[in-house]
Amino acid sequence: MANIIYKPDIIELVFATKNKEYGAYLLRKLYGKHSSIAIIIAVILFSLSVSSPLIVKYFSPKEQAVVLKKRFIDATQLGEAPSINKNTPPPPKVEAPPPLKSTVKFLPPVIKKDAEVAEEYIPTQAELKTVDAGRKTQEGSNNGIDYSLIEVQNNVVPEEKHKEVEVKQQVYTFVEQMPQFPGGDDALLQYLAANIKYPEIAKRVAIEGRVIATFIVNKNGDVTDVAVVKGIGGGCDEEAVRVLKTMPHWKPGKQNGLPVSVRMSVPITFKLQ
Repeated sequence: MANIIYKPDIIELVFATKNKEYGAYLLRKLYGKHSSIAIIIAVILFSLSVSSPLIVKYFSPKEQAVVLKKRFIDATQLGEAPSINKNTPPPPKVEAPPPLKSTVKFLPPVIKKDAEVAEEYIPTQAELKTVDAGRKTQEGSNNGIDYSLIEVQNNVVPEEKHKEVEVKQQVYTFVEQMPQFPGGDDALLQYLAANIKYPEIAKRVAIEGRVIATFIVNKNGDVTDVAVVKGIGGGCDEEAVRVLKTMPHWKPGKQNGLPVSVRMSVPITFKLQ
């Protein structure tokens, strides 16, 4: 008869002298089985989540591709020209413009050398009584209208429109090449220190602090739109604006190689000695 070697489980060894009815023994005994079931369920769920797009695509109905047919229109397929209605009244006649008055070329005085002066006909006072002065000599009718009454397109933009266009230009805050005061930042600080005068009202009430002002350096280097962002009162704000408006021309900022308008800010400190 063969010898049977019994190898007790480690759980049996641990709970050999303990109460197996407490519950811990059963949990330890079933741990391996529960772990195997949990791993199998996790693998199944992971596989389903990965393959779900393929499953949905497989069971979803396939859409048939619509092929658009190209249509080539021949010249003979074009629409017919509209028929001419003989009862349609003819368009109204355009009246000819009234004749113009006779004009004589106006010769403004020009200083030239004697050799460059060309002899031109100068009308007499009697001739000028019946005609008007114009850019050229032209025959017309005595009952005609003046040349000056004819509307002529003027392509010259008024000065006010020039200003409106300049205002609408974009104002940058940061550009590739920022505007620069003549001589650099050190020269700017020296200029402010040399030109700012401490207001008397601020001296009497001992007002000190920092005024932060903004201004725009346009594409020509001029300083415009000076304003105080943070002031301290006592006349210091007005003094800062006055000095900034009297600054010399800056070197304008550039964006993509072109001069542009840039908004700048500068702090000015007022401190009693």
